[in-house]
Amino acid sequence: MELSQRVDAAIDRAINDARIVGTVVMVWRNGEPVYERAAGFADREAGKPVSPDTIFRYASVTKPFVAAAALAMIDAGKLSLDDHVSDLLPWFHPPGPDGRQAEITIRQLLTHTAGLTYRPGAGILSVHDSITVGIENTELTLEDNFSRHNTVPLAYKPGTAWEYSIAIDILGAVLAEVEGCSVEEALDRYILSPLGIRDTTFHVTDRARIAVSYFNADPVPLPMGEPERVTFGPDRLYTFSPERIFNARAFQGGGGGMAGTAGDVIRLLEMVRKNGDGVLKPETAAAAIRNQIGDLNVRPGVKFGFIGAVTEDAALDKSPLPNGAVSWGGIYGNRWCLDPETGTVAVAMTNTAPEGCEGAFPVDVWRAVFGS
Repeated sequence: MELSQRVDAAIDRAINDARIVGTVVMVWRNGEPVYERAAGFADREAGKPVSPDTIFRYASVTKPFVAAAALAMIDAGKLSLDDHVSDLLPWFHPPGPDGRQAEITIRQLLTHTAGLTYRPGAGILSVHDSITVGIENTELTLEDNFSRHNTVPLAYKPGTAWEYSIAIDILGAVLAEVEGCSVEEALDRYILSPLGIRDTTFHVTDRARIAVSYFNADPVPLPMGEPERVTFGPDRLYTFSPERIFNARAFQGGGGGMAGTAGDVIRLLEMVRKNGDGVLKPETAAAAIRNQIGDLNVRPGVKFGFIGAVTEDAALDKSPLPNGAVSWGGIYGNRWCLDPETGTVAVAMTNTAPEGCEGAFPVDVWRAVFGS
């Protein structure tokens, strides 16, 4: 079976089984599009189909855009990997686990080895003073929100462990502080405008362009409310606020606050695959997709670069991705991957959580793309 037939079958199964509502899948090989399909509904209740330029809420697909902008600023001499965050962002200075001042570096933010977590202050801060993340609606500024961490010790000494975290939110704040502008303006200067990316943004103004977000339920996914609490597995609960993307006052969260199209994500990944394509130095683009955490692990067989997870042992990870592939996703229902060996970049955007991010759908798509 050809790649296109395999991917079509994976999409058809997921839609027919009511695991996803709508999707856009794009695959490029060596700089050429080899597969593109929009399927299902952007708004099922209105009977509106998905189109290739449908905007999806990115969630953590925001992260590689922010990481790439940081790397471009490093190339431009505006930052260094070993700069101390406290020197660049004076309002962010959480203590270490021992209560003393901790020094976090830009490198540690990029690699999620900064001592940060995704629920800092849980059980310490009151609900009123809790730290929010980029998928929840808020009127707080970046400083108002994340400076709350200054009373909460880091989970571990920076550089000694890997834990997925709010690190890229802090990195986005650093970029804005250094550039003297908003997070989006910094991204626009270094990544979005140079790549001709026009739809990726923290604030969508055209509601007709963006897909309705759904959550998996029995027998079919349901539209998310405002807010919507969704359980992932036995012990993880996420609060989604689909309206946040329309709220211009919500802080620009570099860890998960943007929305955009599948094609925008392809452009970003293609830039990295093409040795930086004039946006990053070739050596910087190469470093972005190599192991940057040494002997630490994301999980057995998986390391982390500067923009995503690096598959080191696909058999150990039970992954359909080849060794050397870099990938990540977004909790609203998205996945992306880049395989330098085969020159493949692929994006699977959906409007259905958690299936589109953590379910069988992205696994089936990657298996179809790589013939694994």
